[in-house]
Amino acid sequence: MDLERRYILASKSPRRVELLTNLGLEFDTIPSDINENIEREGTFGDFVEKLAYLKGSDIAKKVKNRVIISSDTIVVLGDRILTKPKSSKEAFDTLKLLSGKKHQVYTSVSIIDQENSIVSVDHVKTDVFFEEMSNNDIEWYISTSEPFDKAGSYGIQGKGSRFIKRIDGCFFAVMGFPVSKFVKMMSKIGIKI
Repeated sequence: MDLERRYILASKSPRRVELLTNLGLEFDTIPSDINENIEREGTFGDFVEKLAYLKGSDIAKKVKNRVIISSDTIVVLGDRILTKPKSSKEAFDTLKLLSGKKHQVYTSVSIIDQENSIVSVDHVKTDVFFEEMSNNDIEWYISTSEPFDKAGSYGIQGKGSRFIKRIDGCFFAVMGFPVSKFVKMMSKIGIKI
């Protein structure tokens, strides 16, 4: 591992912190405060990559000689992005939409190596298949408060796991950070983890 470098995670997500910590990476956390309500241009992959890059570049303006790691996740059903719910009703409506259906989770990673002037941005797409959920199931899940800080109103690694029929793709990307993609990206720019 490249211990001489100083790393920053541009996120306050406890899931991203946990996943990076599990890799043995030592880093500081400086959350970006960019406005994420930007117009979508291009594909969903392009959009989620842009969000991750904007978060990283926001932090890059505030620090020097660091490797800045940022990420973003969007949940997509059809042509609609399902955001973090702002209310119980919004969480209920989102979960009702997802019930019994397949949707996609796009998770991006941006790496900005300031010292070497390198920027690397990529994403992964994972198909998630939900079980049918009754209104009682949805109301119970909302009562746990788990849906409220998560895109798509669910957490695959928590109580929401009971509603997941299967996934095709990266579990950790659905959790919020595509670990294997990140390790490959770091290796490509010369940083071994």
